[in-house]
Amino acid sequence: MGVKSLLRYGRFLLPDGWALAGMLAGLVVATLLGLVGPYLTGIVVSEIQFAALRGRALAVAAARLGPTARLAAGGLRGMHALPLLAAELVLATAGAGLFTFLRLYLSEWLAQRSMYRARSEIYEHLQRQSFDYFDQTDTGQLMSRATGDVETLRRLISRAGPGALVALVQFLGTAVILLRLDARLTLLVLCIAPFFVWSVLAMSRRLRPASWAVQQQLADLTSVLQEDLASIRVVKAFARDAHERERFRAQNQRYLDRSMDVAWIQARYQPVLGQLPTLGTVLLLAVGGLQVIHGHLALGTWVAFNSYVIMLLGPLRMVALVVNLGAQAAASAERVFQILDAGSDVKQPPHAVVLPHLRGAVAFEGVGLRYKGSREWALREVDLVVEPGECVALVGMTGSGKSTLAQLVPRFYDATTGRVLVDGHDVRTLDLQSLRRQVGFVHQEPFLFSASIEDNIRYGRPEASHEVVRRAAEAAHVADFIESLPDGYATAVGERGVGLSGGQRQRVAIARALVTDPRILVLDDATSSVDAENEHLIQEALRRLLAGRTTFLIAHRLSSLVHAHRVLVLQEGRVVAAGGHEDLLRASPVYRRVYELQLAPGGSGQAVGGVRS
Repeated sequence: MGVKSLLRYGRFLLPDGWALAGMLAGLVVATLLGLVGPYLTGIVVSEIQFAALRGRALAVAAARLGPTARLAAGGLRGMHALPLLAAELVLATAGAGLFTFLRLYLSEWLAQRSMYRARSEIYEHLQRQSFDYFDQTDTGQLMSRATGDVETLRRLISRAGPGALVALVQFLGTAVILLRLDARLTLLVLCIAPFFVWSVLAMSRRLRPASWAVQQQLADLTSVLQEDLASIRVVKAFARDAHERERFRAQNQRYLDRSMDVAWIQARYQPVLGQLPTLGTVLLLAVGGLQVIHGHLALGTWVAFNSYVIMLLGPLRMVALVVNLGAQAAASAERVFQILDAGSDVKQPPHAVVLPHLRGAVAFEGVGLRYKGSREWALREVDLVVEPGECVALVGMTGSGKSTLAQLVPRFYDATTGRVLVDGHDVRTLDLQSLRRQVGFVHQEPFLFSASIEDNIRYGRPEASHEVVRRAAEAAHVADFIESLPDGYATAVGERGVGLSGGQRQRVAIARALVTDPRILVLDDATSSVDAENEHLIQEALRRLLAGRTTFLIAHRLSSLVHAHRVLVLQEGRVVAAGGHEDLLRASPVYRRVYELQLAPGGSGQAVGGVRS
């Protein structure tokens, strides 16, 4: 599974095929040029050895040593050839350095470009997911896979992958040269290979699941850290610092334990992988040295042979690093493709209908919804028609389905049964962008980005002019406040709107909705958590925002019903009552219970009496 995922990840390299070809060419040429050095060194030693012999002794030695004395490369050329041999060695070394630079640069180029493409595809894929996916997936897990796991794959492409190819080319080239120099000595040195391969396979089998566990635990650790930082104000407000420290410590300890499991596996096998090749060197020194002493092997040949055996140790020892990083990368590739292979419940239809302008008519026909992984129905048999420009308030206890019903309109979720119609079209047949651009949201706790106030207001319509932004701010009763700031509309707000009061954030969110001019509006009771002064300003802003728009008003407190034409009461996912305030007080026990809990004790029921008929 891991190898298959790694091969799939290779598609992120294909757009840079020229760089891949250049990297491979540089790798092969640099490695082969690196093999020239010991060969030329052996020739130099042989030249010096034979030049030291005189007359008959030279002839006798040459006759006894035979072809090995010439290293199959031209034989004796005399001492005058030494400068030429030295020049050849320098050129080979320089060439190897040049092509090594090419290989290193292009391998990092490929790694960075593949990482860029992988992260971009992950991000775009996540943007296409429905809310159901994010309801069930931990944010820390997604962050870990899009950053840490992709970074592990980058290291494989830039370091371990090319290193493995260098090792392979160097091993094959060295083995061929060794066989030409002395086949019997070569087979003697390679007798350790079966033990080496067995150790590599045993290490790989144990290392991949251990590496998966490390990556998974790192994601869990990231999740805890991300959650703690996001909720730091709540943590400090409730003096839960010690509890959160202990929670983080426990996750950190688990990560340490998983990491030490990997370290234990590496510590068991890497000494074996590192020392096994040394046995080949010992055999060469013993057997080859005896052959040189007895005159059966030229000194130059033995020197070259020994140099190549030492070069052979590098590729063999590289295997340990490749197996280690390869196991981590295989686990990372699987985790990355778990994201990319996740299907979305809400998909763009193949022949989507684009609606450039909505009237705002909405209908629910036998709609039921059950969240993925849940056995309970969030909505049941909802039949509802909302006319263009009508404001419908949704009232009910927590969990009754108010927000769920409104979120079906822009297809944040798809109905499990029945269908939702906008201007007579099933929303599942509409182009998602053209639909969502015309459905605006003002949430109970609006999210503001770490950007200027002006950028936050024009977020849904980036091309909006400053004048459009200013008019929207005026309509939302927030312009005076913005213009009183030293930097005005260019004032930067902190993450989630830190630096603004709740009422100010809410009015900025209303201005943002006004700029987009949506035909359908979902209003998640914008006045439920502000003081009386801000509530008055927000109600005035909402009066302008709701004018002429089809609105779903999710009412957390009944004073916001002043804007509604009709009130729908939900209970356990069903619409159990509909009508005006007085009628519902008489006919709906659920509505009467909500009224008693929220308004009767405070004596503020007058606002509810303003529900329009």
